[in-house]
Amino acid sequence: MKRQISPGNQITEGVIWKQLLFFFFPILLGTFFQQFYNTIDMVVVGRFVGKEALASVGGSAGQIVNLVVGFFTGLSAGAGVIISQFYGARDTRNLNAAIHTAYAFSIAGGILFMIPGILVSPAMLRWMNTSPELLPSSEAYLRIYFSGIIFMFIYNIGSGILRAVGDSKRPLYYLIICCLLNIILDLVMVPGLHLGVAGVAIATVLAQAFSAVLVTAALIRSKDIYRLRLLEIRFHGRVLKSQLYVGLPGGFQSVMYSISNIIIQAAVNVYGTDTTAAWAAYGKLDAIFWMISGAFGVSITTFVGQNYGAGRHDRIRKSVRVCLLMDFGVSVFLTAFLIFFRMPLFHIFTEDSNVIQIGSHLLKLITPYYIVFVVIEVLSSALRGVSDVIIPTLLTLFGVCLLRIVWIFFAVPLKPSIEMVSFSYPITWITTAVLFIIYYNIKKRRLGS
Repeated sequence: MKRQISPGNQITEGVIWKQLLFFFFPILLGTFFQQFYNTIDMVVVGRFVGKEALASVGGSAGQIVNLVVGFFTGLSAGAGVIISQFYGARDTRNLNAAIHTAYAFSIAGGILFMIPGILVSPAMLRWMNTSPELLPSSEAYLRIYFSGIIFMFIYNIGSGILRAVGDSKRPLYYLIICCLLNIILDLVMVPGLHLGVAGVAIATVLAQAFSAVLVTAALIRSKDIYRLRLLEIRFHGRVLKSQLYVGLPGGFQSVMYSISNIIIQAAVNVYGTDTTAAWAAYGKLDAIFWMISGAFGVSITTFVGQNYGAGRHDRIRKSVRVCLLMDFGVSVFLTAFLIFFRMPLFHIFTEDSNVIQIGSHLLKLITPYYIVFVVIEVLSSALRGVSDVIIPTLLTLFGVCLLRIVWIFFAVPLKPSIEMVSFSYPITWITTAVLFIIYYNIKKRRLGS
């Protein structure tokens, strides 16, 4: 039996740019707080422990965490797309099957990733040319992080379900609470109990566990058709197949992104601890862009998914154009902000003058090309909203991941320098953006007549 969804959650009517912004800002703020409490980890260890601890948390260990988290986030995006389509179509039976399958998937995924993560991380750190003085703290951070990774998986699925049905506010509220909790725990664990890098890992796991409880409780208490019932959490084969069809390409794409970034991190590590620390600090400033662009991506995927499920094709293509313009404008402003304030921003992480100099130099080289990636984010996310995932994934794998690896192994050795390593980003972004523009214009009829 189908029930009507509450009008407050619908994004299938109204002025498009207003609806996009209404959905976008809570996602942006939520992503900001998620990045913020990860950044606080680095600020605390950088200030209270030293640049070696900063490099340990944000260097090789951070790339390994991104690999695993990115893979699962890509997979869970498939669940979000399917849920948004069922919700837009008001298909109660399939919606419930999709939600409980997604939760079962998060629990199973957390268990499956925990043990290999604990066992394999030390070998990966050594393979990435991690400096010997950074290995012990990096290993400690990863082993603690992986021991509680199931909480992160559950939170991601739960908040993804809420966003898929148009509720982007509650995930924001939960992240704010957990961000404040993480900051308090960081200060207790590091300067208070002197646990160093292990302390920030423990704080992160505890904060993620609390966020998982909050989002799960919200879904259990829901009075709408997306209510979660713990005893009904299980796999539904047909729905799982649909979720994996949409999610696996994204998960695989994220893995290839992370592998290419791990290879880049290994290349960066060759230039010493100062460069590794600078790269780690730049990565947290760089995350501001990914936070904003990713929020636009989630917004347009959900927006397109619900309108596609509701048969509102007239709104889909226009929403893509509106989203592109908004993301372009924000990216230009952000680039100018980061370049202008680069020195005081790096001082947040460290007082080491050489680390600051290297980091600010890298920022000036890479940030002007952010605007190019906007095309990739928005177009690929819009296509994902209508379950068009195979070709976009192949375009990304070739244009970003494969070319980036080729650049590191063949171009960088011709003129070894951190500048040549950093150029792997704009070169591959430009190539991939061109490919997406071509493909989108070929397939745009599917996004509305």
